[in-house]
Amino acid sequence: MLEWRPLRYRLAQPLRNAHGTTIEQRGWLLKLTNQAGDIGWGEVLPPVLQWPNCATAIKRLGPQLELEQLEMQLPLLPGELAFGLGLALAELQGLFERWLEPPPSAWLLPAGAAAIQATERQLLKELLELLPTTGRLRLDANAGWDQNSADRWVEYLRHEPRLEWLEQPLPPGELEGLLRLARLLPIALDESLRDPAGIPPGWCSWLVHKPALEGDPRPLLQALTTGTAKIMISTAFGTGISNRFLAHLAALQIKGPTPCAPGLAPGWGPEGALASSNPEKVWAAAAET
Repeated sequence: MLEWRPLRYRLAQPLRNAHGTTIEQRGWLLKLTNQAGDIGWGEVLPPVLQWPNCATAIKRLGPQLELEQLEMQLPLLPGELAFGLGLALAELQGLFERWLEPPPSAWLLPAGAAAIQATERQLLKELLELLPTTGRLRLDANAGWDQNSADRWVEYLRHEPRLEWLEQPLPPGELEGLLRLARLLPIALDESLRDPAGIPPGWCSWLVHKPALEGDPRPLLQALTTGTAKIMISTAFGTGISNRFLAHLAALQIKGPTPCAPGLAPGWGPEGALASSNPEKVWAAAAET
């Protein structure tokens, strides 16, 4: 049996990036029960433009669905919906003997005036002055730069030893440009993982995964279980249902060949019962939103 519960909440603070400003998350929680009475929990938080597609797909699925049928439909569903269902299926399949605790997360600093009253370049200069020599810095352009802007930033940053990586400096379709920049300094890809253009051929640098947006999460779980390198786990600002899964992935990653701090954005997501690692509490709290 497949049950759905609408979900709506405000972020602890507005999220501003090259794609705009996000103040509120809206979507669904799901509860998948098999014939033995076992429960798998999932969460679906699509971007605003994907919300109608997910709502239509949910209606088509209906409440009564054989698990084999559900497996066949997953590749045809919007990525955010396939994530929620795949997560529930993973739990029913016993892929989590126990939920692992996350390692310490990188901190997400607010953009613009909320961080430091300054231009972006001046802001970075002040931040680098405050950052200890042992600190590591990640900068995320959110695919918002053109080639000239990216070149200027790369020139400014290429000799900065504390830069861990520059994330998605160009739109996903700029395959040659991304490869060229990756030869100059560490580059990580984010939006490219969810774009039809895909990852540049031969890419061997970091990949920033936001599992909640990428479809069935079980292949990523398997990759981290077997020790795939240069993967970082990042949040989509979900509830405790998706957060316990991201924590589990991050714990697997930190044990792998290229350990790094995950991007779990402490202090940005929902608070109270919606943030609980107990899915029953999250489910109950969603009824009150």
